[in-house]
Amino acid sequence: MALDRPDKINYYLDIAQTVAQRSTCLRRAFGAIIVKNDIIISTGYNGAPRGRKNCVDMNFCMRDHLGIPRGERYEMCRSVHAEANAIIAASRDQMLGATLYMACIDVKSGELMPGTCSCMMCKRQVINAGIEQVIVRDTKKEYTVYDVKDWVENDDSLSGKFGY
Repeated sequence: MALDRPDKINYYLDIAQTVAQRSTCLRRAFGAIIVKNDIIISTGYNGAPRGRKNCVDMNFCMRDHLGIPRGERYEMCRSVHAEANAIIAASRDQMLGATLYMACIDVKSGELMPGTCSCMMCKRQVINAGIEQVIVRDTKKEYTVYDVKDWVENDDSLSGKFGY
């Protein structure tokens, strides 16, 4: 019996999707891993800062309460984003030239969320960390590849658009 061996990108996306299961957000569960030279440097998921109560523990989301759409007003969110938590857990020299793999699951449906990407704040952190590429899972086998240099050249913070 032959195994259905995933390609390398989907292998890392599978791990990021597993990391997302640790999320404590009531809306979206994100998981991120940073990989360099086929070594996992760090992982992160979205959740409240250490020591603070998580939204799942309080059964309350301020952004839902205020009707804030996805991709907007993250200052109202209790969570530290998955990308930020992965970056916090790694040293910059390990991240230079690395790839960040990310998966997002809609908490209510349990389904993967195609078409997601890093928010403006996380894009800035990814740029400063020296990460070269971000790969985001769309379906079990499909994904979108972002070259971080494009985020530098096409500065979305100047567009006036919100969300992703």
